Amino acid sequence: MMKFKGGWYKGISLAALMMCAISNNSTAQVRKVWTKEQANEWYKKQSWLVGANYLPKSAINQLEMWQADTFDTENIDKELGYAQSLGMNTMRVFLHDLAYETDSLGFYKRIDTFLNIAQKHKIRPLIVIFDSCWDPFPQTGKQHEPKPYVHNSGWVQSPGQKALQDESQYVRLEKYVRAVVSHYAKDKRILGWDVWNEPDNMTGPSYERLEIKNKVDIITKLLPKVFTWARAAKPTQPLTSGVWAGDWSQDSKLKPIEKVQLEESDVISFHNYDNPSIFESRIKELSRYGKPMLCTEYMARPNGSTFQGSLPIAKKYKVAMFNWGFVSGKSQTIYPWDSWTKQYNAEPPVWFHDIFREDGTPYKQDEVDFIKSMTQKK
Repeated sequence: MMKFKGGWYKGISLAALMMCAISNNSTAQVRKVWTKEQANEWYKKQSWLVGANYLPKSAINQLEMWQADTFDTENIDKELGYAQSLGMNTMRVFLHDLAYETDSLGFYKRIDTFLNIAQKHKIRPLIVIFDSCWDPFPQTGKQHEPKPYVHNSGWVQSPGQKALQDESQYVRLEKYVRAVVSHYAKDKRILGWDVWNEPDNMTGPSYERLEIKNKVDIITKLLPKVFTWARAAKPTQPLTSGVWAGDWSQDSKLKPIEKVQLEESDVISFHNYDNPSIFESRIKELSRYGKPMLCTEYMARPNGSTFQGSLPIAKKYKVAMFNWGFVSGKSQTIYPWDSWTKQYNAEPPVWFHDIFREDGTPYKQDEVDFIKSMTQKK
C-alpha cells in the first residue's frame, strides 16, 4: 500500500486496495509454465486422448448448456454414453463468464454434476475458459431459437465485446478465472484448461461487421494476464491455448498473439480442418517445441478433414484429437460455415460436422466403426 504526502490516498477504494493486495500476493506465487520434461511426464501418464467438442443437442450455446433452467443432465448422460461407446475418453467443453457471474454457486454445482456424469462414462474433459468466436454480445436468460439451416447461429463469445472494451470489468474476469480454476485445481476429473479459444478470431462473415477493429490488440495484451490468473490457482492440470490460423513453420513468422499462446502453454494445442497431408505438416511444424500436442479442433468433411484421414496420423504422432461437433442439435453444425452467406433449405448432402443424429443413430456407420477401431486398446 502506497503512502502519499498528506496521508493515505483517499481516491482508491478499500475494495480496490484489497483486490490489488490479493492479486499481487497471488501473482507472486504463480506456478511457472511447464518445462518440456514436466509436460511430457504428464502426457506419458495419459492414454491416447480422443474426444469431441461437446455441446448437448438441446443447447444453442454455452449459456444454454450451463444455466439452471436449461442444464440438461438427461441428454448429457445419454450423449456421453455415445462417446464412451466410441472409446472416447475426453471431451472439450466451453464455460461462460456470465454463467458464473449470474449464479456462481449454482454454476459450480452444475459443473460438478457434469464432471460426475463424465466420470461415470470414463471421460475427462478439457475445459475452455474464454472464447472469441461468433456473437460478440452474449446475454444471460432465455436464448433465442436457432436461425434455420445456419451453422452455430447462437454461439456467443466470452467475454463479450463490452467487457473487452471496459477495463473496469477485468477485475470481474480475473475473479472468474481464479475462482473456477482454484475450485478445480486438483480435480482429477478434469484433463486440462484451454484458456482462450481462437483469441484472434474476427468471426468472418457472421459478425465481423460488428467487431471492434482493435479486438486482437486488446486480447493480445489480456491473454498473458489470463494465463497468469489461471496459473495463480496452481492447477495440477496443464494450461493451453490453441493456434488456429497462420504460418507456424518458424518463430519469426508467428503473430504476436500466437507467440503468447505457444510460450504460455504447458502443452501445445492447435486447430486444423485441412486434408491429411496439411494436417501432418502442421504437426511437424509444432514438434519443434518438444511438448505434447493436442489438436483441439478438426473434422470438416467437405474440406477433406475426416476421421479416416486424420486419426491414423494423430495416432502415429500421439497427438490428442478433439473433432468439432458430436450430436446434431440446436448448434446446427451439420451445416457449413458458408451457411451465413449461402442459403440452405434442407440437410446438406454431406454433413460439415457432428457424428450422431438427434436420436443417437450414427450419421455414417463406417465412421463410427472406424473411430472404434482406432480407440480400442490392443
